[in-house]
Amino acid sequence: MERSSLEKAPTGIKGFDAVTGGGLPRGRATLVTGTAGTGKTLFASEFLLRGILDFGEPGVLLAFEETPNDLAANLASLGFDLPALEAAGQLRVESCRIRPAEVVIAGAFDLEALFVRLEAAVKLVGARRVVLDTIEVLLGAFGDERIVRGELSRLFDWLKERGLTTVITGERGRKGELTRFGIEEYVSDCVIVLDQRVLEEVSTRRMRVMKYRGASHGTNEYPFLITKSGFLVLPVTMLGLSYSASKERVSTGIVELDRMLGGGIYRGSTLLVTGTAGTGKTTVAAHLVAAACQRGEHALLVSFEESPDQLVRNMQSVGIDLEPLRESGLLRIWSERASAQGLEEHLGRLGLLLEENKPDVVALDALGYLTNVGTDREVTATVQRQIDLMKCQGITSVITSLTHKPGEEESTIGVTAITDTWLLLRDLEHDGERNRLLFVLKSRGMHHSNQVREFLITDQGAELIDVAIGPDGVLTGSSRMQHLARLKMESSRREAELLRRRKALDRRRRQMEEKITTLREELSEETVELEDFATQEIIQQEAETHVMEQLERQRGTGR
Repeated sequence: MERSSLEKAPTGIKGFDAVTGGGLPRGRATLVTGTAGTGKTLFASEFLLRGILDFGEPGVLLAFEETPNDLAANLASLGFDLPALEAAGQLRVESCRIRPAEVVIAGAFDLEALFVRLEAAVKLVGARRVVLDTIEVLLGAFGDERIVRGELSRLFDWLKERGLTTVITGERGRKGELTRFGIEEYVSDCVIVLDQRVLEEVSTRRMRVMKYRGASHGTNEYPFLITKSGFLVLPVTMLGLSYSASKERVSTGIVELDRMLGGGIYRGSTLLVTGTAGTGKTTVAAHLVAAACQRGEHALLVSFEESPDQLVRNMQSVGIDLEPLRESGLLRIWSERASAQGLEEHLGRLGLLLEENKPDVVALDALGYLTNVGTDREVTATVQRQIDLMKCQGITSVITSLTHKPGEEESTIGVTAITDTWLLLRDLEHDGERNRLLFVLKSRGMHHSNQVREFLITDQGAELIDVAIGPDGVLTGSSRMQHLARLKMESSRREAELLRRRKALDRRRRQMEEKITTLREELSEETVELEDFATQEIIQQEAETHVMEQLERQRGTGR
C-alpha cells in the first residue's frame, strides 16, 4: 500500500490498517454502513476502545439506539471493560434516545442540543475519537431532506473543526443504496461497507472501503470475522509474491520419503498430498506435524472430517501418538465441518489460528470438503489465499485433498500449480487386493526420485518400499511378496548350483593335486635312481680307467 500525506489514525483492528494503509483519516469523519448484524457497532466501538488501550487517545461513544448498560454488556463479551475505562476518565458513553413521533409533535428540530452535549463529553475526557452509533435514528427525526442534508453537513463540520477522528454508523438503504437517506456517504471522507451474505445456507461477511478521500486504499472485498477478541480483517488479496525462500530442509517424518526428496522439503514450502479415499493422506500429514513437534517446533493440524480425539485414536493405530504432543502444547488440533461456515470464515479462522498458535508447521486435512460450500473457482481462490497466508509467515504446510477417481491426478481444489511439492497416492488393484503407490509428481528447487514406491501403513507408521516389476508390470502386496519369494527361491537354487559346482571343482582340484603330487614323487624317485646310476657309472668308469692304467704300467714294465 502506498503511503499518503494524509495523516491517518490507526484503528488497531487486526488487518484493517493494512487495507487502508494506516487507518482512518485523522480528524475527519468515516461512515461505516451495512445491513443489520454486519458488525457496524462492533467496528466503531473497537476503533474507539483500541484508540484508548493501544494509542492513548480518549474517546466518546454516543449511541442513539442502545443504552450504556447494553453496550457495556455486549462489549464485555469481547473482553472490553467499558465501566473501567469510564472510571479511569478515558471514555464517556452517552445515550441519546430520539423518538421521531415526539419531535413531530414538538415542531422544529435541530442539533444544537446534541452539539452542546457532545462538546461537554469531549471536554470531560479530552477525547480524540468519537463514535456516533446509528446515525439514521438521529436523521429520522427530520422530515425534510434539505434539513437532513444541512444538519448532517453541520455535524460533520463541527467534528472536523475540533480535529475529532469520528466513526459514524448507518443502516443500508432498502433499494441497495449505501445509506437509508443517501446523503451520509457524500459528506463523509471515508466510507466502509460491511456486508453479510447467505449462500446455500452458509453466511459470510465481507468488507469494502468504498471511498477514501485523499489516500489510496485497497478496493477489493475483504473477508472478516467477528471473533472473541473483536474484528479480524483478512487483507489476503493484497498478498504479493514477496515472501522469502529458505534453503533449510525439514523432515516429513518418513525416512524413505525424505530420501526420495533429497533430504526432506524446504522450510516454508507447501506440500500437497492427493489421492482417493483411504490412500493414507492424513497419515502423511500426521507424520509431518509429529516430526515438527519432535524437533521442538509448534504445529497446527486443521481437519474437516475428523474430531481431534478421533484423529488421535486413529493415528495411534498406525504408531503415531499425537496425544503427548497435544498435552505438551506443541500441537494444536482444530476440527470443524466445512459446511459450518463460508469460505471467507474458513480463511479467517485459519488466520486467527495462525495468530493464536504461531505454528512452524501447519497441516490442512481434507480441504476437498470446501467444495460443499462454494464453487470450484471460489474454493481454489480460497485455498490459494490460505497458502499465501502461510507462506508469507514462513510456515511449512501440508494440505491434503481428494482426487475424483482412481488414476486421476488433479485434485478437487485445483491448486497443484502453486504448491511446491506434490505427492500422489494411488490405489492399485491386483489379485483381489488393493495396495497403495506413491509418486513424487513434482518438487520445486530440488532433485527428487522419479520412482514409484509402494506405500505401506504399518503398526509403526508409514513405510515406502521398492515395487517389484513382473512380466505383467508393477507388482504390489501379496503379488510382490510371491514374486520376491520366487526370486529368492531362484536365487537360492542358483546359489546351491554354484556351491555344488564349486565343491565339484574343489574335488577335481584335490584329485589333480594328488595326481600331481604322485607324479612328482615318481619323478623324484626316478631322478634319484638316475643320479645313483650316473654316480655308479662314473665310479665304474674310474675303476676301469685305473685298471687299464695298471695294465699299461705292467705291460710297460714287462718290455
